[in-house]
Amino acid sequence: MIRGMVLASLIVLATGAAGAASSQKIQEAGGCPDCRLVLESLRDLRIENAKFKGANLREADLKGAVLPGADFAGASLQRTEMEKTDLTGASFNKASMRDVDLEKAMLRGASFRDADLRDADLETVDASEASFENADLRGILLRRAMIVGADFSGTQLGNADLERVDARGANFSDATMELVDLDRADLRGADLSGAHMEAARLSSANLTGANLSGAMLEGALLRRTNLSGADLSDVRGLSEDGLARACGDAATKLPRGYTIRPCTADDTAPD
Repeated sequence: MIRGMVLASLIVLATGAAGAASSQKIQEAGGCPDCRLVLESLRDLRIENAKFKGANLREADLKGAVLPGADFAGASLQRTEMEKTDLTGASFNKASMRDVDLEKAMLRGASFRDADLRDADLETVDASEASFENADLRGILLRRAMIVGADFSGTQLGNADLERVDARGANFSDATMELVDLDRADLRGADLSGAHMEAARLSSANLTGANLSGAMLEGALLRRTNLSGADLSDVRGLSEDGLARACGDAATKLPRGYTIRPCTADDTAPD
C-alpha cells in the first residue's frame, strides 16, 4: 500500500507541472512506468528490476545507472545518455531509442526486439546473448562490441559499423546488412544465412565455420576474409574476382564451379 502511494505521488510529480521528479523517489518506488522524465538527471540510479515501461525518458541522463532486469518496453529513449549503465537482462522491446548513447554499457542478455535503435552509439558494449530480433539498427555504432551469441535475426543493419566486433556464434539470419562494416570482425560460427550483405565490408574478418547459405554478397569486399569451413552454399551475387581475395580450406562449401585458395599464416595474422 505504501509503495503504491509513493508511486502514485511520483507519477503526479513526473507528469504534472509541479517540477522534476526526484531520483530518490524513483528509487523508493522501484521505477516510474508511463512517467514523463524528459531531460531528467538520474545519474547513478540503482534499482533492480526497475519499472520504466512506457516512460518518456528523452534526453534524460542515466549515465552510470545500475538497472539490471529493468523494464523499458515501449519507452521513449531518444538521445538518452546511458553510457556505462548496467542493463543486464533489461527489456527494451518496442522502445524508441534513436541516437541513444549506450557506449560501454553492460547489456548481457538484454532484449531489444522490434526496437528503433537507428544511429545509436553502442561502441564497446557487452551485449552477449542479447536479442535484437527484428530491430531497426540502421547506422548503429557497434564497433569493438562483444555480441557473442546475440540474436540479430531479421534486423535492419544498413550502414552499421560493426568493425572488430566479437560476434562468435551470433545469429544474423535474414538480416538486412547492405554497406555494413564488418572489417576485422570475429564471426566464427555465426549464422548469416539469407542475409542481404550487398557491398558489405568483410576485410580481414574471420568467418570460420560460419553459415552464409543463401546470403546475398553482391559487391561485398572479401579481402583476406577467412572462410575456412564456412558454408557458402547457394550464395547469391558472389564473383570469382571477389572470392579470389578471400581464403578458405577443404571444408569450405562453395557454389558449384567456384574455388578458393587456402588460407596462409599471412591471412590469419592480426592486422
